[in-house]
Amino acid sequence: MPHSTPSTPAATISSLDEKLTDADAAAPASFLQEHDLTADSLPYWLVNVPRSQWTAECPSFLRDQPPKNIRCLSTPDEHYKRQNWELVQEIVRTNRIDRFQRVPTDLRKYLEYTAHIKAQYGSVMRFVVQERLHWGDGDTDMKPRGRPFEFDEDICILYNDWPYGIDTDIVHLVVWTKFELPDDPATGELTGEARDAIEQYVQRTFCSRLAAESVVWFKNWKSLKSVHAVEHFHVMLHRPDLAFVAEITRGDVPLIDRV
Repeated sequence: MPHSTPSTPAATISSLDEKLTDADAAAPASFLQEHDLTADSLPYWLVNVPRSQWTAECPSFLRDQPPKNIRCLSTPDEHYKRQNWELVQEIVRTNRIDRFQRVPTDLRKYLEYTAHIKAQYGSVMRFVVQERLHWGDGDTDMKPRGRPFEFDEDICILYNDWPYGIDTDIVHLVVWTKFELPDDPATGELTGEARDAIEQYVQRTFCSRLAAESVVWFKNWKSLKSVHAVEHFHVMLHRPDLAFVAEITRGDVPLIDRV
């Protein structure tokens, strides 16, 4: 169920604000830790936010968030523990990809930017097609040239614009395709044929340059997808040669590093 944002009187914000010194102004998360305050004392939309940017009301892009996002946004960045390669492998192996999450401030940026994109382009899908993939206007069907993975022009490898909160020596890529990678309607999982096709592509594209144990891939559950109308799956690389990454992404730079 969506989280209903509680109303927080401006007086509460003012009371907390009076306790802050100038030295605390840029780091309210540290202030919380040092003064044994809890998330109840500081609304989740103010955690990790400089005092100069505090608002009495929750910004619209942070309202009605699911509990998972509320918990993340309520966490000071310095308390967040990045997920290491061993944990990433376990999450993918057990298909518990719902366990992936973003660094709290990255999640906030992601939600704010997504709201901006929807307002400007009408949908995240249209933005991705137009500005990231350059596959048209986002309003017409994208026709693949051939069968799945037959032609490079039907595939585009880019950085994940808003990667999960994984160790910094892990590179998170997204492989976008013009062709479908169908799910079995009975299980919600990829069909065996689609899984085999992805595995073969990953083997020749990534495992030809990295050890197999340094590569994992997964396809998001439908309920977790932020872009539903463009087929894609995720690839994570552990300590890859960044020259190789630049080659396969054609020098791509993720949005998180540009906004």
